[in-house]
Amino acid sequence: MTREARLRAYAKLNLGLRVLYKRPDGYHELRTVFQTISLADDLTISFTPAKSTTIEMHGTPDIPDNLAERAARLVMEAAEKHGAVRLTLGKNIPSGAGLGGGSSDAAAVLLALPVLSGARLPVRELTNLASKLGSDVPFFLYGGTALGLGRGEELYPLPDRPAEQALLVAPPVHSSTADAYRDLSATLTNVGLQNKLDSFQNEAWGRTSGNDKPSLINDFEAVVVARYPELAAVRERLRQAGATRVAMTGSGSAIFGIFNNPGKLETARLAWQKKAEPGERVFSVSFVSRTRYQGAWRRALNQDRKGNDLWPPQSRHAR
Repeated sequence: MTREARLRAYAKLNLGLRVLYKRPDGYHELRTVFQTISLADDLTISFTPAKSTTIEMHGTPDIPDNLAERAARLVMEAAEKHGAVRLTLGKNIPSGAGLGGGSSDAAAVLLALPVLSGARLPVRELTNLASKLGSDVPFFLYGGTALGLGRGEELYPLPDRPAEQALLVAPPVHSSTADAYRDLSATLTNVGLQNKLDSFQNEAWGRTSGNDKPSLINDFEAVVVARYPELAAVRERLRQAGATRVAMTGSGSAIFGIFNNPGKLETARLAWQKKAEPGERVFSVSFVSRTRYQGAWRRALNQDRKGNDLWPPQSRHAR
């Protein structure tokens, strides 16, 4: 019997991202606040029991080392299951924009495939698999708003806040994360480290204590804009359109502006689309709370999961 689920793999924004220093293991120590948003890839996963395992990827151009495909293989190996897995992916989230599209697709497979295949994978095992795939994949196992430490994989959930709305602009620029880290590393020193930590803590605390306008500082922004000066114009145009806070997400190149007035946001979106640069993509998005995020997953997997409050969703087919 084939079991199938149609899912939405939501993108994320970084509501502030501070890079503190390079660690002895070669990674960088980060502080960030993750936030899921309404922009999403469409993913259909089907599982058919079989004597051997095959994994097919459909619907997108060839992506080397596709994270969703890797996630499926990890699930099947960890669960010691066999079957035909078919992934059909409709990409709506721009790649190379700092929106976490590939990571979200991978997390979607980690959440859904155990339910469809009847596997028993505890949350610790899922988190371990997610960390193998990427530093921000673990965040997408939970969604909403979360504080990210370490490489971004050490997570602490923050309270849900009223949904905010933003205009998201993804220029036709693929920002290399490796290049961004390389450029930024040359500017990192221990001088001012405590000030950077204090600043980030104040921003995060302001977000949880009801401050409507905590600042959004992304340490990557200066070095990425230096590589791609056209991004400065995007940033300024969002401010002039009425955005109250403007920032780049991740290591770029997407830039978002938060609007307090829905009417101004819609006016800005329409005006931007009329004058968009070739290849530039513009989205009106809203913040997706953890409650809404996990509710969407429960509905998508409803016929194959058990229980109402279990998280991550558990399979009713497990034996």
